[in-house]
Amino acid sequence: MSEQSGAEQTWCPSGVPNAPEAVVLGVRASLDGRVSYLAEPVPAGEVLGQIPEGIAPTRVLRFASHCSTSCRNRDGASCTLVERIVLATPPDEEPSVPRCHLRAHCQWWQQKGVAACQRCPAVATAFPADNELMTLVADPSTTLDQLEAWIAESA
Repeated sequence: MSEQSGAEQTWCPSGVPNAPEAVVLGVRASLDGRVSYLAEPVPAGEVLGQIPEGIAPTRVLRFASHCSTSCRNRDGASCTLVERIVLATPPDEEPSVPRCHLRAHCQWWQQKGVAACQRCPAVATAFPADNELMTLVADPSTTLDQLEAWIAESA
């Protein structure tokens, strides 16, 4: 999936559920959609078949998978998605970071550290189509300058 291998392999905490190595990172809370992280990873293949038909797996679970050099959010060795998330999303009020089994290999942690972890529980793979900010954040073609301009106009 990626040109990296072994200890160099980084993981995306907003990964795809159908990747061979995909694991469940956490479960989405029903009221606010925030992620509650699992203490240990569970292979995605073990749970995908248990999700009722008609419900997108990313609506109820958060997956992690290897970062891929072919990802639309990649720019060289960097993830542009985490850059947009950190810019557009206020950090959790809780100053600490959630416990996460992925952190040692997490691309977002390696790239943005605590700032990424403070925002990670609020990241949604599935969000309402009318949420303009999240649409901009999720779009790999959105630049940080465009995002800053939108935020300034909306303030």
